[in-house]
Amino acid sequence: MILDLKRPATPSVGRWLLVVFGSIAVMVMIGGLTRLTQSGLSMVTWRPVTGWLPPIGEAAWDAAFAQYKAFPQFQKMNQMMTLPEFKFIFFWEYLHRLWGRIIGLLFFVPWAYFVVRRRMSRRFMGLTFIGFCLGGLQGAVGWWMVKSGLVDNPAVSHYRLAVHLGLALTCAMYILWLALNVFPGDARTKDKTGQQWTIVFLALVIVQIIYGAFMAGTKAGYMYQSFPLFNGQFFPQNAYVASMGAANFVENLDMLNFIHRSLGWGVALFGIYMTIKLMRRVQTRNQRNRLLWIRGLVGAQFLLGVSVVLVPGVPPLLGAAHQIGAFALLATTVALLHSYRRVDSGAV
Repeated sequence: MILDLKRPATPSVGRWLLVVFGSIAVMVMIGGLTRLTQSGLSMVTWRPVTGWLPPIGEAAWDAAFAQYKAFPQFQKMNQMMTLPEFKFIFFWEYLHRLWGRIIGLLFFVPWAYFVVRRRMSRRFMGLTFIGFCLGGLQGAVGWWMVKSGLVDNPAVSHYRLAVHLGLALTCAMYILWLALNVFPGDARTKDKTGQQWTIVFLALVIVQIIYGAFMAGTKAGYMYQSFPLFNGQFFPQNAYVASMGAANFVENLDMLNFIHRSLGWGVALFGIYMTIKLMRRVQTRNQRNRLLWIRGLVGAQFLLGVSVVLVPGVPPLLGAAHQIGAFALLATTVALLHSYRRVDSGAV
């Protein structure tokens, strides 16, 4: 089968890539639930090859629980935890790691089949394999993140959490972009204006997601349960501490709250204005649909963010919905950006 850059792979390859993309979306949701149930530090070892098996039998569970007791989360937070309670948090971290292994198999086995059957161009083989390497790197970054919570403070570094989430999203968007190259859509010409507006909006969404990770990693979101003001103040009283300098913008919890909420307003208002402006320039039904989806997702994500602030304790399902909403908004924006390229450009 002859393939070129204008047709880098057969439709079956595109469908496979979309399945991988969907599995990463599920992974992001499981990761959110793992964090919100405070389960991420329950597995204190990393066994990339043999770690797919859970403890089997009471003796194995007792040994796993004993390992957990030697680390700060048990000693400083969960001294009264029982074995059944430990099994609950262990389940979420185990599922998180197991799903990562499943994604690896879901990627590599079909990839090898498509390579052997020559369903992809040589260049596309290499591009898709980069996605596999990104997934492997993500596993290592995940353990690097977990290790930061196994030393003194029973909480992972919010910087490492941001890297872990950011790499997961990068991997997912990369796979989505490749899939969209297999299904280029209706005929269209390049729209530079549409590209520019979408790139600015994409940058806003990315920065907002990074600050969302900072909020999650530091648990800053629990500080203010009022909206739109911060306990009656427009600007939190301690949002800027002179002695902290630039660190205020990445470590001051009051400032993190202010930035994340301000960016929330910015993403919502800019997104709505952008979709109205670009709707006048649409060339295809895909562009129209993606603009409408962005408009809806922006509104839904804003309301979810407000709910996370106002609902006491942040129920795990609500927090996970907010996280997957960010994923959906990012993916739709990437898809919109792709739609402003020339359909016959051959660029990946």
